[in-house]
Amino acid sequence: MGLSYNVYLNSNNIYGCKNCKTHLGNRDDIISRNFRGQHGKAFLFDSVVNITQGEPGERNMTTGRHVVRDIACRQCKETVGWKYDKAYETSEKYKEGKYILEAELLCQVN
Repeated sequence: MGLSYNVYLNSNNIYGCKNCKTHLGNRDDIISRNFRGQHGKAFLFDSVVNITQGEPGERNMTTGRHVVRDIACRQCKETVGWKYDKAYETSEKYKEGKYILEAELLCQVN
C-alpha cells in the first residue's frame, strides 16, 4: 500500500480539521451554508480533500431518506462529516456526490 500524502490547498480561505489542522476544504467550494449536522451548523461542499470514507448506509434525515457515508480526516481519523451517495427524493438529488463538513469540527487554516 505505500505512503499517502496530504493535499495542500492553495487559498486564503481553507477549512481544516479542528483536531490536527489537515486541509479539508476551500471556502470557495461551499455550495450551501444552510445545513445542520450533529454538532450544529454545517456546510455543503462540492469537493473535499484528505478524507477517508466509511461504508454507505441508509439514514432518515430531516430532508428525507438518503444513502450516506461518514467521512473522517485522513490524518487523525476524526469524523468531520458525511458524503451523500444517493437521495431518494427528487428535490434532494443535487446533494448526490457532495460532502457535508460540520463547522464545529473545523478550523480556519492560514
